[in-house]
Amino acid sequence: MMLLAIEQGNTNTLFAVHDGQEWIFQWRTATDPMRTADEYAVWLHQLFEMRGQGLTMADMDGCIISSVVPQSIFNLRNLARRYLSVEPLVIGENVELGIEVRIHKPSEAGADRLVNAIGALQAYEGDLLLIDSGTATTFDVVSGANGKGGGAFEGGLIAPGINLSLQALHEAAAKLPRIAIQRPETVIGRDTVTSMQSGVFWGYIALIEGLVDRIKAEWGKPMTVIGTGGVASLFEGATDSIDRFDPDLTIRGLLEIWRRNSHL
Repeated sequence: MMLLAIEQGNTNTLFAVHDGQEWIFQWRTATDPMRTADEYAVWLHQLFEMRGQGLTMADMDGCIISSVVPQSIFNLRNLARRYLSVEPLVIGENVELGIEVRIHKPSEAGADRLVNAIGALQAYEGDLLLIDSGTATTFDVVSGANGKGGGAFEGGLIAPGINLSLQALHEAAAKLPRIAIQRPETVIGRDTVTSMQSGVFWGYIALIEGLVDRIKAEWGKPMTVIGTGGVASLFEGATDSIDRFDPDLTIRGLLEIWRRNSHL
């Protein structure tokens, strides 16, 4: 079984290939809602050739798509149909997730948040708090994990991502430059750039720590905090509020959903 998993966020899109035993390829591209199926195909064809293992898109037996960008789904579906000759599973379209969603309007739960929850339920035990750092940063509570599935999505909260905060700071203040995010050596900045870096980075650490404390207090039971997402690695070593960093949370969830829906 060769599976192409596509996980599309607002900023980046991940393409990953699973050979039935492990993930063998992973590639990222900037999310562009206007990119056509043909453009995706040319890009993927070149990447397959660069890996030099004789695999092509035609070798894919299945495709699963999770996207938070609705206008892109048409082109991603056509990519699977035209170039993989398969009908893709699209999260949110009559796909069995196998998880209870305990929010007031389950249909409003983002595909990425539910996929993360399923990925976490396969690997961890007990109650979990998942922090996914991307364009937005989501904090999601998952209860009853046993390392084999089960459990429920209890809800959470959504905050602006660190890159979005930095972009807003630059665009709203005429004299503040566009800068790269990095961990500053000191909290007190000595010039404009280090002051911005410190404010954004340590401000975000404070946001994470404060929200984790409040969520734990409201939940009232022990929780394991898992960090994931495109910029999560920035925070590793900077806070004790995150117990583990797991970059494969989402693709693990996609693989499990594929197995549940294809009877593998």
